[in-house]
Amino acid sequence: MANDIGDLPEELSTLTKVRDGLQSGELSPVEVVEAFARNMDAGRRINAFITETIERAMDGAKMAAERLQGGEARPLEGVPVAVKDNFCTRGVLSTAGSRILHNFVPTYESTVTSRLWESGALLLGKTNLDEFAMGSTTETSHFGPTINPAGLKLGLENLTPGGSSGGSAAAVAAGMAPGALGSDTGGSIRQPASFCGVVGMKPTYGLCSRWGIMAYASSLDQAGVFGRTVRDVAILLDVIMGEDEKDTTSCERGCLNLEEALDTPMDIERVAIPREIRAAEATEEAELVWRKAEEMAREVGCEIVEVSMPHLKYALPAYYIIALSEASSNLARYDGVRYGYRAEEYDDLVDMYERTRAEGFGLEAKRRIMMGTHALSAGYYDAYYKKAQQVRAIVAEEFRQAFKRADLMLMPAAPAGAGELGVAIDDPLQMYLGDVFTVPVNMAGLPGISLPVATDKRGMPLGLQVIGPRFFDDKVVALADRIERALA
Repeated sequence: MANDIGDLPEELSTLTKVRDGLQSGELSPVEVVEAFARNMDAGRRINAFITETIERAMDGAKMAAERLQGGEARPLEGVPVAVKDNFCTRGVLSTAGSRILHNFVPTYESTVTSRLWESGALLLGKTNLDEFAMGSTTETSHFGPTINPAGLKLGLENLTPGGSSGGSAAAVAAGMAPGALGSDTGGSIRQPASFCGVVGMKPTYGLCSRWGIMAYASSLDQAGVFGRTVRDVAILLDVIMGEDEKDTTSCERGCLNLEEALDTPMDIERVAIPREIRAAEATEEAELVWRKAEEMAREVGCEIVEVSMPHLKYALPAYYIIALSEASSNLARYDGVRYGYRAEEYDDLVDMYERTRAEGFGLEAKRRIMMGTHALSAGYYDAYYKKAQQVRAIVAEEFRQAFKRADLMLMPAAPAGAGELGVAIDDPLQMYLGDVFTVPVNMAGLPGISLPVATDKRGMPLGLQVIGPRFFDDKVVALADRIERALA
């Protein structure tokens, strides 16, 4: 693989430039799609995509050209994007990275992807992911692991892109798409963004509809996006956010237009750094990001406030009890009766259920289903699930108290840079512990963005999270943009 992975002509280097070039007429939609298709072809070794839809994108590009020439351009007219393969896309294979959905072609479209297509965006393909978003390395996918393109550029051939949205992060990092959709249950956007050196954001829970996303943990899942810059992310979120009558957990936008927020003076005076989690997770790489966070905060004119959040360390075990319990319920619908994989040999209906699920789900999915079922079972519900929900309420309250003293919070996206493929997958506990900095944000339903701010000894990227109170997504992107510009 050439060392120029991810390199693009200047006019295609960010989603913002692609959009603006198309709107001004300096770029042709067909030529833009062709350029990203070439990179997809050159980067197949990365295994970022499960399904490619170049023909569909080319057909859409031709129609986009007509709209652009006719003065009827929509916000993302002709802009190609990639979509994580747990979003249902009408007429396009949608697998969630699982054998049990290896042949599932939806007859309906998720709300979030519908809004993309209605804005003029074009689908390049569906990206690889951990099976049903269950994992942190994109290795539990039935379609094989994705390789980190940032590592390949450094000659490191076997690094994980993170997960579960590793395919989307890798596609953006490798120049295969200017932007991509992901989903974030416990860090599945922010952690791979950190590993691959791109920007990834999870908005406030409820700002993006979950309708048409294959559920993992319904009270934690949230759609989000990847881009090469903070502005790229803001542009995509402006299109996909908004209330949806088909999702009862969705809510009205509670913030400004995010792209406008980047150009609007924002009153951000104080940023918080939580004392206990910094001390407890004191890896060399994490400390490097903590120091960079302090440096950047001062650089952009913010006061640093140290806050106490003693219960944050309990967020991770409580998260896994809640997430796995909800997964046990959500994944019960995959039984081989109506769609997807069905065992070829079975004796009766119950045997068909058992064989289909045993053969159709991968090891990690089965592990999480069994653990979740146990946590919900009689005699254990109060001891595990109910206690975890109580911890969740305490964590959310600690965030509320912290945000009384500061406008936003800074935290590393991960304890370290990208690890080697095959290591974490053989040590599930170690994989779970890698979510220690991202999980609390999901437990409290807060907005969080990861942007690259440093590199480890190998030269691999390390991401910094900017976290805000619920519905203060505009302040989150505004501070992230200031930091990004200060680093430039």
